Amino acid sequence: MKTSATAKFVGTSARKTGLVAALIRGRSAVEARHILANSDKRATTPVGKVLDSAIANAENNHNARLAELTVESVLIGPGPTLKRSMPRAKGSASAIRKRSSHITVVVSDGKTAAKLATLDAEKVKAEAAKADEAKEDKKEEAK
Repeated sequence: MKTSATAKFVGTSARKTGLVAALIRGRSAVEARHILANSDKRATTPVGKVLDSAIANAENNHNARLAELTVESVLIGPGPTLKRSMPRAKGSASAIRKRSSHITVVVSDGKTAAKLATLDAEKVKAEAAKADEAKEDKKEEAK
């Protein structure tokens, strides 16, 4: 089952946060935690918090186990930019853009998709068997 968590208006630019997100994409949740704990980037803290939140959501809402979870995707989008100015020489000012980002982490346990596919296949087989039985019953009634 796919489970996600989102943090909005994080005070780090999307470009810098995207570098951290690339480190954990496609990894197991345990491995992603270790990578974030040992990385020295500033954006690892908010990404780690969102990852922990997504893991907690999966455990509490879908009874998933930490060992089975993988980081399916990490989406980083730009947030609003705060416009500030810095004084410069001769009474002028230069613009400062304080960028922010939105972080979404999606974790999943791979079993659910496979289980759903097998359940769907079983339903199709059962329906086909019922249809065959109905055809045979009609043939017998016609005779």
